[in-house]
Amino acid sequence: MGAKPLRLGVNIDHVATVRNARGGDNPCPVRAALLAVHAGADGITAHLREDRRHIRDEDIDRLMAELYKPLNLEMAATEEMLAIALRHRPHAVCLVPEKREERTTEGGLDVIGNRAHLKPYVARLADAGIRVSIFIGADVDQLDAARDLGAPVVELHTGAYADAANGPARDAELARLVKGAAHAAAIGLECHAGHGLTFDNVGPVAAIQSIVELNIGHFMMGEAMFIGLPATIAEMRARMDAGRRAGAA
Repeated sequence: MGAKPLRLGVNIDHVATVRNARGGDNPCPVRAALLAVHAGADGITAHLREDRRHIRDEDIDRLMAELYKPLNLEMAATEEMLAIALRHRPHAVCLVPEKREERTTEGGLDVIGNRAHLKPYVARLADAGIRVSIFIGADVDQLDAARDLGAPVVELHTGAYADAANGPARDAELARLVKGAAHAAAIGLECHAGHGLTFDNVGPVAAIQSIVELNIGHFMMGEAMFIGLPATIAEMRARMDAGRRAGAA
């Protein structure tokens, strides 16, 4: 049986992190986005945080004007972010948890506990023709809740897998991802995954046939400082493809 296609979304947030460390306009995250799609990325992800610590409003303006591949806008479920999404109407919005004190997104959304809050956001985004995704842990009950909200897509948080030591701990986290992805597909959800993925750990995740897209950013932007962004994307694509074939064998 042949491997199902696996898309690569490139997160450009940390190009903006480097820019913002000194101020000014360089390096430009929009330039990175255009270079990434030219090098083979299937789409671009950008997280507009409440504190604007990396991506800024003008970056979203330019991405919508200049990008010729899908933009996945990551955002918290707030009225400010909803207004921005409805104004721009990106291809997709991924609803993520967000805390000011965190260095990066920590875990998935608690859909069950926040069902009443999330429901109108999912509905208003969907009514505007925006594809809604929910960043979520690989938990069956949480996945069921995401489906019940009407979100057509979930993105599984792979951070616990990426952070686990090689051996039984990582194997257990991978098994949770396998089970979660299979359940998502079984209940009609398109399944994506991301967070903490690298050249060394992406293969087993790529092998999960129920996952159709990986979103990867921080590692790739760091690696690009040494070998360049096109070479980084080519290598990540090669590692993903090898994992995909292994999973279909």
